[in-house]
Amino acid sequence: MRLDRFLTKHTRTSGKAVRQLLLEKRVRLNGKVVTQGVDRINEFSRIEIDGEIVQGEQARYYMLHKPKGVVSATEDTQHRTVLDLFPQALRTNLHIGGRLDLNTTGLMLITNDGRWSRRLTQPEKKVPKVYLVETEDPIGAEYAGVFQRGIYFAYEDLTTQPAQLEILAERRARLTIHEGRYHQVKRMFGYFNNKVIGLHREQVGELRLDAALAEGEYRALSAAEVALF
Repeated sequence: MRLDRFLTKHTRTSGKAVRQLLLEKRVRLNGKVVTQGVDRINEFSRIEIDGEIVQGEQARYYMLHKPKGVVSATEDTQHRTVLDLFPQALRTNLHIGGRLDLNTTGLMLITNDGRWSRRLTQPEKKVPKVYLVETEDPIGAEYAGVFQRGIYFAYEDLTTQPAQLEILAERRARLTIHEGRYHQVKRMFGYFNNKVIGLHREQVGELRLDAALAEGEYRALSAAEVALF
């Protein structure tokens, strides 16, 4: 949105009155006096009129180590949510950039920046997600080829995108997928009637879960980490 249109909506006055505000140097945008309303703004632009902040929320980005038994939602009547792991003062306008199942642990990204989180979750972006998987039965060598070719999901009438499997032990593997279908990892192993009994997301794109974060802990992302997406 243009600045002058925002000011017209906020002040509920005419465009002429807004132009007068600007000419009188009473408006600041991101700390600088502006005299024209042509600048493009977003929800994180800091806007002041006569020194009073009319919009000033900062973009916030967090890495969370999600524990088992916590639901990936902003509110829930039966379970603790990932936002319950944040102090009340930080929760305003936060949302989830990609969900994990109730009993899946690992890396979650929490933000108030909708455009950033959409880049994480849009299927066409093909952002890789890396999981450590533990299974009930041994993982066969044939799994890797099937996962690479893709598995047909009848419910969605689609075939999964190529996924990469690295077998680490008889019942343990690292799986990289490039989409986020419903219970996708469990359903992929379910193709071989092999139940997933442990699932942990360790990486999204180039961003790895901070090894120093215990389950339930979070930290702010650095500018360099935010710029990865």
